[in-house]
Amino acid sequence: MAETTKIKTIGVLTSGGDAPGMNAAIRAVVRHGLSKGMKVYGIYRGYTGLMEEDIREMRAGDVSDTIEKGGTILKTARCKEMRTPEGIARAVEVCHKYGIEGLVVIGGDGSYRGAEKLANEGINVIGVPGTIDLDIACTEYTIGFDTAVNTAMEAIDKVRDTSSSHERCSIIEVMGRAAGYIALWCGIANGAEDIILPEKYDYDEQKLIDNIIDNKRRGKTHHIIINAEGVGHSASMARRIEAATGIETRATILGYMQRGGSPTCKDRFFASIMGAYAADILAEGKTNRVVCYQHGEFVDYDIEEALVMQKEIPAYEYEVSQIL
Repeated sequence: MAETTKIKTIGVLTSGGDAPGMNAAIRAVVRHGLSKGMKVYGIYRGYTGLMEEDIREMRAGDVSDTIEKGGTILKTARCKEMRTPEGIARAVEVCHKYGIEGLVVIGGDGSYRGAEKLANEGINVIGVPGTIDLDIACTEYTIGFDTAVNTAMEAIDKVRDTSSSHERCSIIEVMGRAAGYIALWCGIANGAEDIILPEKYDYDEQKLIDNIIDNKRRGKTHHIIINAEGVGHSASMARRIEAATGIETRATILGYMQRGGSPTCKDRFFASIMGAYAADILAEGKTNRVVCYQHGEFVDYDIEEALVMQKEIPAYEYEVSQIL
């Protein structure tokens, strides 16, 4: 017999940048919610779709054969209206119209700020960390990171092959917004000669130039620099390095390919557990919470507490990246 719950109707949406594994999270929210006797609405195009009532009731079959798909079947959009009192009022109005007592928001910290505002207006809101950037401080893992970092790693391996063949310096820019986790992981995993992180970079380009020249003197035939999106300007950096070193230098910006693709096992697993956990929290009547992974366990934090937490690049990991 299906478990009953005080909350009868919930909604689920994806907001902000898409991330591989979001569909696994949606699937888990829908099926776990249904198992508890709740009606589940899928809200299309994030907060924009909520305001425009792009809402459909979800059945178990609606999420069949979705766990392996990249992107988000609910689509996503960035919504400036959620920053306004009028936008919040409209979102609350629509939730009340459809009887949505609880809302699962799958996205990053920007999505959480909208969720926090809805929670303050009496809507039970649970955040699920879906972002390739790994930049949400309250959780050790965010859905999409593993797929994105593996996509980037494989692409960098391919660039290294041609960089070695042509004896070039290659600057490869990876995503991450203001966070350097993808760059750090790829820098270590791809054996890069230099890693540029927004959290650590001192903008002393001469150090890069000196390192490239020293490596060439030691017989190094190519040079890989991983540059984080938060630093950027890879093309102009490449021109300056080539002018200073005389070594052919090319910039490659991997871009949105890192968001796509079938999610890895890790992303499917974490997304499934986090989505189910979100439905459990709503069933308990909790609100204004974020699902997190900490110290080997799935837990939840208050959204306000989560938003003020700060996350830094681990000092030891960065030190190792410089040595290796």
